Amino acid sequence: MILAIFILIGCDFAGDWLRAILHLPIPGAVLGMLLLAAGLALRGGEADASRSPSPLDRTADALLANMGLLFVPAGTGILAQADLLRGEWRPVAIAVIGSTLVGLAVTALVMHRFGRVQAESLPPALTPEGAAS
Repeated sequence: MILAIFILIGCDFAGDWLRAILHLPIPGAVLGMLLLAAGLALRGGEADASRSPSPLDRTADALLANMGLLFVPAGTGILAQADLLRGEWRPVAIAVIGSTLVGLAVTALVMHRFGRVQAESLPPALTPEGAAS
């Protein structure tokens, strides 16, 4: 489990390092997550019910199972700043609603684009146009 935690923290630090060195506008944690995903993809080995989970699998499962605890500091901060939020609720509400709508729109556009790319890569017999004829 210790090695798995070091791998996760190492990917996070590597992402922060890459962001700082390359002056990228992407958070280091996101780059670290991409590095971890690339490492896992290169390692290969699909999940198999007959083999026991790796230490990284068990550590990730434990962290995800307790992820709710990570929201406690944010919730405490919101409660501690309740007076400020009461006075500035309009900009906060606009920011939350606006970022949600932008996130939904970007997700819809990306899914639409990937859907078109996937449809273009299918053989003609499997596309809706090919099935109709």
